[in-house]
Amino acid sequence: MAPPQGSRAPLEFGGPLGAAALMLLLPVTMFHLLLVARSGPARLLGPPPYLPGLEELWSPWALLLCLTWLGLQAALYLLPARKVAEGQELKDKSRLRYPINGFQALVLTALLVGLGVSAGLPLSALPEMLLPLAFAATLTAFIFSLLLYLKALLAPASALAPGGNSGNLIYDFFLGRELNPRICSFDFKYFCELRPGLIGWVLINLALLIQEAELRGSPSLAMWLVNGFQLLYVGDALWYEEAVLTTMDIIHDGFGFMLAFGDLAWVPFTYSLQAQFLLYHPQPLGWPLASFICLINAVGYYIFRGANSQKNTFRKNPSDPRVADLETISTATGRRLLVSGWWGMVRHPNYLGDLIMALAWSLPCGVFHLLPYFYFLYFTALLVHREDRDERQCRQKYGLAWHEYCRRVPYRIVPYIY
Repeated sequence: MAPPQGSRAPLEFGGPLGAAALMLLLPVTMFHLLLVARSGPARLLGPPPYLPGLEELWSPWALLLCLTWLGLQAALYLLPARKVAEGQELKDKSRLRYPINGFQALVLTALLVGLGVSAGLPLSALPEMLLPLAFAATLTAFIFSLLLYLKALLAPASALAPGGNSGNLIYDFFLGRELNPRICSFDFKYFCELRPGLIGWVLINLALLIQEAELRGSPSLAMWLVNGFQLLYVGDALWYEEAVLTTMDIIHDGFGFMLAFGDLAWVPFTYSLQAQFLLYHPQPLGWPLASFICLINAVGYYIFRGANSQKNTFRKNPSDPRVADLETISTATGRRLLVSGWWGMVRHPNYLGDLIMALAWSLPCGVFHLLPYFYFLYFTALLVHREDRDERQCRQKYGLAWHEYCRRVPYRIVPYIY
């Protein structure tokens, strides 16, 4: 069955060839990081210590554990929510409803894991299963993406994403054809965006911390910092879960391999890289330097949370006393653009806070290996690319008002630099 005639939206990520390359490069990079993190030299740019065979990658137990984890998070998603929020207006003028219970899922998962560990669950064995678990997550993401693509063939035109309807199978498979694929009220993209990957990330971190305690008598200060910083980040994302409904991933991008692999495999297995590195390469860290690193993370979090809260408050109620005095620019769409407060400093102050926190997560790993800084380097490239995509969309959407905003706020992410 041939796909329907594609849209004329400009192709991103280098078109079909770029999409095909990324579908190969991203999993290869993930496995490379997993392999070199446990090797002696731990060279980011060098070859992996060896190439694992299929017998080391494939494990039915790992696949069962991966599917059980997804099933658990899906069950928690379906529990009564503390709030149900409406998303952005769709092409057909409707609004989808989303349960806001991600933080509840995090707390319940922590309780279940705690009960399991007290009952003898060998959580410290998890780090030894990272390779087969990553392989199982990658396989799940490919199969899931195929099912999503087939489902999208039956979706009405109004349900398709702006950019994932090119007519090219590879490109659309990668980017995702359907904007909000659902079965009844279960939204697959929204579920995957924050739940299994982010909570899985902190679970892997915890398992690495426990294994380090078993190997060396107690977790290192560096391991405590990495676990604490990243738990704060995940907890914040889930506490302010409603804010994800206004992100590019939800309102613009379809749900295909790009997001499915990113959410289910890339996030838990590469974002835990600093903790993986510290397990195999312990780093001495004194309290004076640890305090300075904590200050860096606190500054990043202050900027990140302040900017996001200001934006979300303004979007919900521009008359709110906390944002009512901020200067704005009117647009032809009826919306207003903030040009003061955090959003008058740079166009994406939340990205600036994100990058400062990313640096703080890497610093406990010392400065003699590039590998722990992969996340910082990757995230810099990711945010610059996202900012460029957002820039093009805003220029098209707001026209002259956006040009005026850019004149008033010339720096994109880092003041006086970029």
